[in-house]
Amino acid sequence: MHALNEHPLIKAYVEQNNFGKLIDTSFVILDKGVIEYYLKVDVKHLATPNAMHGGCIAALLDATIGVGALTLVCEQGMVVSTLEFKVSFLNACGIGDQLKCMSSPVKVGNRLIFMEAELMNQNNKSIAKASATLNAFPKEKAGYF
Repeated sequence: MHALNEHPLIKAYVEQNNFGKLIDTSFVILDKGVIEYYLKVDVKHLATPNAMHGGCIAALLDATIGVGALTLVCEQGMVVSTLEFKVSFLNACGIGDQLKCMSSPVKVGNRLIFMEAELMNQNNKSIAKASATLNAFPKEKAGYF
C-alpha cells in the first residue's frame, strides 16, 4: 500500500464519497497517478437482467481517473474536477463479475492533467476504456479543510 493512502485529502475523499459507498467501490493507490479501483457486480448495478449499466461502468472509470489525478496534486493542497471525459464500451459484464479498473497519467501540467483508465473483469477481459482531462484547484474551493 502506498503512503498516499494515508494523506488527509485521500482519507477525506474516501469518507465523503457517498456515491462510491452507494455502488460499493474500493480502491488502492499503487503509485502517484496509478490506482486500482474494485467493484463486484451485483443486481443493483444491472441495466438489464444480464448486463451492467453503462453509467455505472462510466462512474467506475471516472472515479479511477479522478483519484489517480488526485494523488498527483494532493500534496500541494489541490483537488481535481473532470473537465472532459470519454468512454469506450468494449464488452458487457454481468452479475458476479469482479471488476478492476486501473488509471495511468498521460500528461501532467500545472493545472491540467490528462489521464486514462481501463476496466477489466476477473478474466482480464477489457470491459471499457476512458480518457479524461482534469483541472487541479485549491482544496478549499471544493469544501475540504
